Amino acid sequence: MSDVRVLILGTGGMANAHADAYAAMGGVQLVAGIDTDPGRLAAFNEKYGITQGFGSIDAALAWGEFDAVSNVTPDPVHYPTTLPLLKAGKHVLCEKPLAVTYDHAQEMADAAQDAGVVHMVNLTYRNVPAVAEAARIVAAGTIGEVRHFEASYLQSWLVQPAWGDWRSESQWLWRLSSAHGSTGVLGDVGVHILDFATLVAGADAAQVSARLKTFDKAPGGQIDAYVLDANDSMTMQVALTNGAVGVIHASRFATGHINDLRLRIHGTRGALDVRFENDKSILRACLSPDLQSATWQDMDVPTVKTNYVRFIEAVRDNSPVLPDFHRGAVLQKALDAAIASDADGCRDIMV
Repeated sequence: MSDVRVLILGTGGMANAHADAYAAMGGVQLVAGIDTDPGRLAAFNEKYGITQGFGSIDAALAWGEFDAVSNVTPDPVHYPTTLPLLKAGKHVLCEKPLAVTYDHAQEMADAAQDAGVVHMVNLTYRNVPAVAEAARIVAAGTIGEVRHFEASYLQSWLVQPAWGDWRSESQWLWRLSSAHGSTGVLGDVGVHILDFATLVAGADAAQVSARLKTFDKAPGGQIDAYVLDANDSMTMQVALTNGAVGVIHASRFATGHINDLRLRIHGTRGALDVRFENDKSILRACLSPDLQSATWQDMDVPTVKTNYVRFIEAVRDNSPVLPDFHRGAVLQKALDAAIASDADGCRDIMV
């Protein structure tokens, strides 16, 4: 079987994770890059030995010698850049969130289905073994009917330079500015924890109430061309289609956490504690006969294939793969509802 020829669309920081993953696979060639910044594109192509570089999608499609695309552009660019690729019959792995509105996400999902191509959203925490095993346990009915959950995604890069100085580096500053396409912590990592929680629970969000908060981070709320108005922390109350209720929260001001996800989910016959903390996948369970003593046990978890591997396998087989664009649209509908809920405001309590 011939190699799968992959093009990287957008050659910024996250593109390296995609390229490294493909470069480690057999039967995959990195054949081209696209970026509007010629210097960044040249450096990326040199790093990965890529011979073809383009400044636009039109130019790349006119060349056409690729099978699949990793779309690693900023959030608002996913929609306009993915549609022509789908129309041309190219398979697409798109970074999250799929789009910045539900209407655009659903249009992308419909277009992918009509094109008959492989389409996938890079919700990277699907790569965590504990998440996959927890979803399997819940689906098997081991914890009974899900009643309650609590989920969090905690980062601290706004209070300490874990990944660099956000005050001076554009790769972080754009994530703080709505004018540069950011929907804040809600769209950047909120989509991850929402997927994390609802995947394990086996049900989608039915009702959402949310609060979004932007903190003062610079004099006048601006650094150079970046107006720092995107939300930094978010809280959500969520009711699921299976009747369960729970809370989800995320923040970039979570001092003491670099990049940690956690879910505790409670059913009528047991509970699970799912964590990805300090790059470690952890699953614990409280099941019969330990319910009375509330004893939690560590659970073994099998390894899982990464999104990148599963995407390439699906391209080779021309078969469906999850999480697909339809999943991306479902998540975006909940994120849109969260933004609308926050805009409705809350009641002030006068003492």
